[in-house]
Amino acid sequence: MSTYSIKDLEQLSGIKAHTLRIWEQRYHFIVPKRTETNIRYYDDKDLKLVLNIALLKDNGFKISKIAKMEEDEMLNEVLRLTEKNLHYPDQIHALTLSMIDLDEDRFEKIMATNILKLGFESTMLNIMYPLLSKIGVLWQTGAINPSQEHFISNLIRQKLIVAIDGQFVSNSESHHKYLLYLPEGELHELTLLFLCYVIKARRNKVVYFGQNLPFEDLKSIYDIHKPDFILTIITTSPPAHQVESYVSKLSKTFSNTQVLLSGYQVIGQGLKTHQNVSIFTRIDHIIQFVEDSNLQKIAH
Repeated sequence: MSTYSIKDLEQLSGIKAHTLRIWEQRYHFIVPKRTETNIRYYDDKDLKLVLNIALLKDNGFKISKIAKMEEDEMLNEVLRLTEKNLHYPDQIHALTLSMIDLDEDRFEKIMATNILKLGFESTMLNIMYPLLSKIGVLWQTGAINPSQEHFISNLIRQKLIVAIDGQFVSNSESHHKYLLYLPEGELHELTLLFLCYVIKARRNKVVYFGQNLPFEDLKSIYDIHKPDFILTIITTSPPAHQVESYVSKLSKTFSNTQVLLSGYQVIGQGLKTHQNVSIFTRIDHIIQFVEDSNLQKIAH
């Protein structure tokens, strides 16, 4: 069982810590536990309760009414709301609950409903990425355990691979060729997988080599495939003090190719880059770049 601070509850639910403390005192439905050294903490049941309250409150329920609900009544109302509407925050709350409970059936039902009504790409951009950002914060603070993080990541990865398999592009019909990889030591693959889907869905050829690719292997692959673009996401590796030299090496080694970069280690770091290097702060900017490149190819 995981334990959470009141700040963790705030980050996951969007309800301010100050408000949670007022509710504790006034309605007594959230009662923190205390360690032997008198530090307040909350468990999985408390987190689920706060997420359910947040969802009901966002849908117009008054906190005084929520406080009077029985546990089953609250759960049934939450399920009804998440199946009735597709408000992004509601779906993110519901998926967070499925992660906490390790409830694969619930996850699959929520995902299937959203993909059917919104489409795969919109579901990923508007629901899954905000969820992953939220999980990332909790992972860094140690508020969620590895099993919960692995559970949700692996289910999303399965969805992405199935979606990618459905996007076949022959050499004759492709606009451009992209080489996608993660540097040696880099294991955070979900964003790269999603970009593989996005690029293929826009009728481009993708040479995908995934995580943990040594630089020498990258050079060998490049010599074989001669891609128009190289795209990588740098989240943790190489470390901050080595990133600029790594980017410079990429630029010089593949000087005839456009190098596309994103990720925590390159965004907003003030890196000095060469003309053939582009840094993207957001996924939708990369998508726009791919679409613009296709239009330029068609125009020529």
